[in-house]
Amino acid sequence: MHPTAFIAPGAVVLGDVTLGAHASVWYGAVLRGDMAAIVVGERTNLQDGSIVHVDEGLPARIGARVGVGHRAILHGCTVEDDCLIGMGSVLLNGVHIGTGSVVAAGAVVPEGARVPPGSLVVGVPARVTRPVDDALRGRIRDTWEHYVAEAERHRAGTFPIARTSL
Repeated sequence: MHPTAFIAPGAVVLGDVTLGAHASVWYGAVLRGDMAAIVVGERTNLQDGSIVHVDEGLPARIGARVGVGHRAILHGCTVEDDCLIGMGSVLLNGVHIGTGSVVAAGAVVPEGARVPPGSLVVGVPARVTRPVDDALRGRIRDTWEHYVAEAERHRAGTFPIARTSL
């Protein structure tokens, strides 16, 4: 694990897992590298409740500057750099997501699917609907930048806590 990586309390990281510089693993996330390796690139975030698991001979490789949304499941797959994986989406064994792509929230990418670089994939089963535009490229960048900064606040214990009245 790189010394600048952040693992939130309550996250589980075990087995053969490598975290790059400024990578972050958030509350309730599980990275289980018990049967093959998991490699997470720099500035990549695995948000609350996300799961990364592997099968024998099917490692998980997540590139640099990737946002993995809350409750997403990545299983024995590859996600190249500068991608956004939406909340609650599922990437099955052998999936390959090309650089600069976006997987929409709730999408299920079927086993062995290959998503070309710069694609937006949507649905169950997920299908390429169009190229990623400038607005989506901005969301990819904004997501990883936000989580790099947020991890520093959480590490320092200076994150804002909102007061609520019941």
